[in-house]
Amino acid sequence: MTAATGTGAAARSSADPVAPLRLGTRRSRLAMTQSSLVAELITLSTGRAVELVEVITQGDTSTASLTTIGGTGVFASALRAALENGEVDLAVHSLKDLPTAPVPALALAAVPEREDPRDALVAAGGATLATLPRGARVGTGSPRRAAQLLAARPDLQVVDVRGNVPRRLEMVTSGDLDAIVLARAGLVRLGLEDQITEVLDPEVLLPAPGQGALAVECRADDAVTAAACAGLDHALTRAEVTAERALLAALEAGCTSPVGALARADTGGSVHLRAVVLAADGSVSVARSASAAAIGAEVSVSAAALGCDVASALLADGAATLVDPDALAEPPAPTPSTGGGRDTGRDRPRPPSPAPHDQHRTAAEHTGSRDEQHDTAADEPSERRST
Repeated sequence: MTAATGTGAAARSSADPVAPLRLGTRRSRLAMTQSSLVAELITLSTGRAVELVEVITQGDTSTASLTTIGGTGVFASALRAALENGEVDLAVHSLKDLPTAPVPALALAAVPEREDPRDALVAAGGATLATLPRGARVGTGSPRRAAQLLAARPDLQVVDVRGNVPRRLEMVTSGDLDAIVLARAGLVRLGLEDQITEVLDPEVLLPAPGQGALAVECRADDAVTAAACAGLDHALTRAEVTAERALLAALEAGCTSPVGALARADTGGSVHLRAVVLAADGSVSVARSASAAAIGAEVSVSAAALGCDVASALLADGAATLVDPDALAEPPAPTPSTGGGRDTGRDRPRPPSPAPHDQHRTAAEHTGSRDEQHDTAADEPSERRST
C-alpha cells in the first residue's frame, strides 16, 4: 500500500471502519519515508487504510540552531497538537526527538523494531574520523555529537549546521565541509547508506537516547487506533528506549543536551545501559554503565529503574555541572577553546595545536570526585573506558 497525502482538517472518529486512519507526519523526506513505513505496516497487519497528513513543525520552518530555538519538542509539538485536536488519529516521531515528559491525553501506542542506532560519518575522499586532516570542518547540529567529536579529535572544527539530510550531504560534496555526522538509521531509510564512509563505534560516539527508533502516538482514549498499532510494537526495542529515556528524564536533560546513551536488551530479559554526559567542548566527561534483569512484563519496569539508577550515578559523579542551561545555550565551538566564566574545564587554556588523540580531562579532575568511575579518553578513541 502506498499511503496518500491528505489534509485531514476536520475531526472524525477512528472507529469508523471504512475511513482511513489519518497519520500525522512532518513534511521532510525522511519523516515521510518513516511514516509511510508505519502506514504500510498497519495496513499489512490490520487491512485498515492509512493516509498521511502533513503537519508543519517549528523545527521544519526555522533555520536557527536547535540550541537557540529550544531543541526539545520543536519537531513533536505541532504533531502532538494535531493529535490532541482530532486532526489526525496517530503520529509518527523519530523517538529521539520526543520529549520525555508525558502528555496525559496521549499514549505511546507502539515502538517498532529499531534500526541501527549508531552515528555515521560521511566524509570527502572516503575519510574516517581518524584519517580526517587536522582542523577538518565537520558539520553537526547536535551538541552531543559535537562534544564527543571534540573529545576524540580536539583539533577538529565543529560547525553547527541545519537542514534536511540531502542538504547536509551536499555540504560535503560542495566542499563547504570536510565531513558531516548523521544518524545511520536515517541514511539507511532513505537508501543513502552508500554515502557512509564510517559507522562510528559507540565507544567513540554514543548515540542519542532513542536514536534509530520510531514512536507511534495516539490519543489515550482511542482504543481502536491503539489496537491497530499494537502489532507494530517490538518488546526489546521498547525496553531499550525506556531505559534510555528514563535516564534522560532523570538527568532533566533535553534532546539537545550533550548526553549519549545506548541500551541493549536480550530475549532473556536483561537490559544493559551505557551513558555519557559531556561538557560542550568535550573536555570533561562522565560515563557510567549498568545492567538489570527482569522477565516478561517486568522488563520495561526494570529498564526504567535502570535508567534512573545510571542517571543517579552520573549525577553523583558530577554530571549536574555539565547538564547546565548556560552550557546548552552555546553552539558547538569551532575550536576546542572557548571563553566563559564558570570553571567547567572549558575555560582553561589548552596547549597549542593539540594532537588528535591527546587525553581530555574527566569530571573527576574537575570536581575532585572518584576518578576511577569516570570516562577517560585513552590513546585511541576506540579505547575510551566506561564503568
